[in-house]
Amino acid sequence: MTDSSPYVPPKVWTWDKDNGGAFANINRPIAGPTHDKELPVGKHPLQLYSLGTPNGVKVTILLEELLALGHTGAEYDAWLINIRDGDQFGSGFVDVNPNSKIPALLDRSGPEPLRVFESGSILLYLAEKFGAFLPKDIAGRTETLNWLFWQMGSAPYLGGGFGHFYAYAPTKIEYAIDRFAMEVKRELDVLDRRLADNEYLAGSEYTIADMAVFPWYGGLVKGWAYGAAEFLSVHEYQHVQRWANQLYARPAVKRGRMVNKVTGEPAEQVRERHDASDFDGKTLA
Repeated sequence: MTDSSPYVPPKVWTWDKDNGGAFANINRPIAGPTHDKELPVGKHPLQLYSLGTPNGVKVTILLEELLALGHTGAEYDAWLINIRDGDQFGSGFVDVNPNSKIPALLDRSGPEPLRVFESGSILLYLAEKFGAFLPKDIAGRTETLNWLFWQMGSAPYLGGGFGHFYAYAPTKIEYAIDRFAMEVKRELDVLDRRLADNEYLAGSEYTIADMAVFPWYGGLVKGWAYGAAEFLSVHEYQHVQRWANQLYARPAVKRGRMVNKVTGEPAEQVRERHDASDFDGKTLA
């Protein structure tokens, strides 16, 4: 017989290690490393430690776009951090990102290695370092950062909120799914209204704002996220669809989506990237 009595929070919360869910084996309420493990270092100044999730893909798209523009200093090694195996809690990774979240970047081009963590921070750092995909005029720069920070604040509703309760939670909770589905659809409407009158999020120029938003919301309308395209009626957002298709037609975007990818067909995966030749023989439909 199922206990249908309402949940009453205890006076003091305690951690239940066996609380179920897709990531219960790695989730914990404390920070810091769980094991000693040094990070590998490749031949390029930029060392990326990541996974082909939306947050990781933001950075690899930017790096591939920078290389496509001819910025040879943007050559990078991309090392796989498998979060389901707990790689993000290794001592070396925690040294680069104390928050134990991918992606994390180590820039070894200067006299001392410089760590950069949080995907939005990495995008801004690289755009400023190479002087690309971030407008120089104050109006364009500000609008780009508006949408970059919009993404950083909004995506947790899509991933940690809607995605978790719709796809990963051990039980389906109607209130939670309805609450986050409503918010995700509101966010899609925000984007759709903006893109109705603008080619890109910051206006007429392709920027790091587009690269930040595309893996999350572009992926959602293209049917890549949580199997939820029909549930959320993503066909309604025609301007987001146009924008997502436009970005996905870019070769650098397709390459960026393949880096550190561990799902899908083997021909779509570049689990580690150390050279442009790593894409040889790889295709992404």
